[in-house]
Amino acid sequence: MFFYINLFFINSFLGYLLETGLKTFFFPHMNNGILFGPWIPVYGFGAVVICFVSRIIFRRLKISKLWKTLLLFVTVFILLSLLEWLGGVLIELLFHKEFWNYRNQKYHLGPYISLGMSLLWGGISLLLVYVILPLEEKIIKKIPRFVTVLAIVLFLIDCCVTYFVVS
Repeated sequence: MFFYINLFFINSFLGYLLETGLKTFFFPHMNNGILFGPWIPVYGFGAVVICFVSRIIFRRLKISKLWKTLLLFVTVFILLSLLEWLGGVLIELLFHKEFWNYRNQKYHLGPYISLGMSLLWGGISLLLVYVILPLEEKIIKKIPRFVTVLAIVLFLIDCCVTYFVVS
């Protein structure tokens, strides 16, 4: 349980760094997260989904590594697209704001899903599984439980403050 919680926080933070860098250097008008703290939860949830799905595929299925990788890509492509859609809908419902919009992209499905972004998430998932997760697993094993509990408390406070300030 603590493994997935820490995985969530590490990748939420990495997502924050990624989007802050994109905003700073390439897209100055981009919204990069709704919370005040240095985390973007959709990246954390995405990493947990990717890790969970990859463990099921790679440990339980008796097929070649190539087929496992293709199955992972397709599964994550679908699941992360649904997660991104759900995040967009929830932000719109709770805060009456649209934080991203893919309507200007070719092959979009409503404002929150586009083929290009879904393909990007599928590709990033492979990078996460084969490169980033092995490194994160070593780090996560060293995180004391009190740090995880502190992160949970700060995150919940941030969610509450954000809800009352932004909405």
